[in-house]
Amino acid sequence: MDLNNLTIKKFHEGLLKKEFSAVEIAESFFDFIKTKDPEIKAYLSLGKDEALSQAKKVDAALAKGQDLGILAGVPLAVKDNILIEGQPATAASKILENYQAAYDATVIKRLKSAGAVFLGKTNMDEFAMGSSTENSAFQITRNPADLERVPGGSSGGSAAAVAAGMAIAALGSDTGGSIRQPASFCGVVGLKPTYGAVSRYGLIAMASSLDQIGPIAKTVEDAAILLEVIKGKDSLDLTSVDLNKFQNSNLKIHNSKKLTIGLPEEYFIEGLEQKTAKAINETIKDLEKLGFKFKKISLPHTKYALSCYYIIMPAEASANLARYDGIRYARREETADAKNLKEIYFSQRSGGFGKEVKRRIILGTFVLSSGYYDSYYLKAQKVRALIKEDFNKAFEEVDVILTPVAPTQAFKIGEKTENPLEMYLSDIFTIPVNLAGLPAISIPTEKLQAPGVPLSPRLRRAGKHQNELPIGFQLIGKHFQESDILEIGQMYEKMTNNQ
Repeated sequence: MDLNNLTIKKFHEGLLKKEFSAVEIAESFFDFIKTKDPEIKAYLSLGKDEALSQAKKVDAALAKGQDLGILAGVPLAVKDNILIEGQPATAASKILENYQAAYDATVIKRLKSAGAVFLGKTNMDEFAMGSSTENSAFQITRNPADLERVPGGSSGGSAAAVAAGMAIAALGSDTGGSIRQPASFCGVVGLKPTYGAVSRYGLIAMASSLDQIGPIAKTVEDAAILLEVIKGKDSLDLTSVDLNKFQNSNLKIHNSKKLTIGLPEEYFIEGLEQKTAKAINETIKDLEKLGFKFKKISLPHTKYALSCYYIIMPAEASANLARYDGIRYARREETADAKNLKEIYFSQRSGGFGKEVKRRIILGTFVLSSGYYDSYYLKAQKVRALIKEDFNKAFEEVDVILTPVAPTQAFKIGEKTENPLEMYLSDIFTIPVNLAGLPAISIPTEKLQAPGVPLSPRLRRAGKHQNELPIGFQLIGKHFQESDILEIGQMYEKMTNNQ
């Protein structure tokens, strides 16, 4: 069975035609994971018993002639900072290595109601702090396109699982690009919804004003299907909204060719890798053939986004991670000999947190401290407002913005671990979106087929080779206008897959 090219839509059609059962597909995925994951290391834990139990319920419902939703029986992977009741939720940190979730995240509740099957929890950078999934306390995930390279981060495990055919789709979280950048590196689709469009209840928080749950999938259509189920108002998350009140369509393709796409000059810079620049330019030409008009725009405060982000994000992270004190969530053996509360804190946090997490906690605590709050944190929030205003002004002239996702393709494992600043720069094109709370999607510039499948005539004409590294382009939409970027993405996919 060709699991790698199985999309949500194809699975649903095959299930209804009884070409296979939900249990057969689930078992096939677990067999493939057993074979494939030892080299990729995308999963931290598997939930086989729960998954097969859910798959049996779907098959029983189908046998009774009940109507099945499009996600019924679909095998999904879930990033290990999203809670599934009774399953591990480590956030890839030793401080939570023994913790099991006591309840379901809202997105999980909604997916369970839709009949989805959860294969397991995927690896990530510890507490979502990283751009390569090298900061996990347990293992390093490898890029399926090249095992010597990173899958991106922090949702690298989810992106690698989908790219390697070890899940039909997955959930990730995006704080500064953590869905879009790994999607770009692995050659899959990654959607970061508008802040508030999807409930964050049950997401282990890193930076609360920036975090957003979103889908990673093989196609834009699959990402839209998942968003349709997980989006919406949640009484348990007061920042969540009813996305239907804002959408200009119901996520179905309409006459989007009237939309104008902006090209910000600040994103097409000298540091942009030549291969990436060429791929983006080819994408622009493809979209022009579809009838879209392009206009050059400026986002002048983009140059301050990285500095702004690395003040606000660590500040919020230091506050959120204060709860892991050795008393709650996980008591480690090292605290047994502690004589007082201070020793418990030191033992638990020094032994439980990794290097990058400690770095960000210290930085965040510093910028929030007396005498430095106004100089750093308050000033960063003012700059954040300017970045948001840049986008608002740009959207008076254009409907959607197109940019690269990352300045380079996937880099080699270990290449940037000793230079944190260089690692941070890999998110330079994605961070402004989170600061402004906008929706954005990463789409492969040219969708390469799975290994062993012949390249399409279009890709052969373009001089593509099976072993080339993926490159993604980013579409940024107006607040709560996910429909615009999803529609353009689906039109692009249809064009590039058929030619």
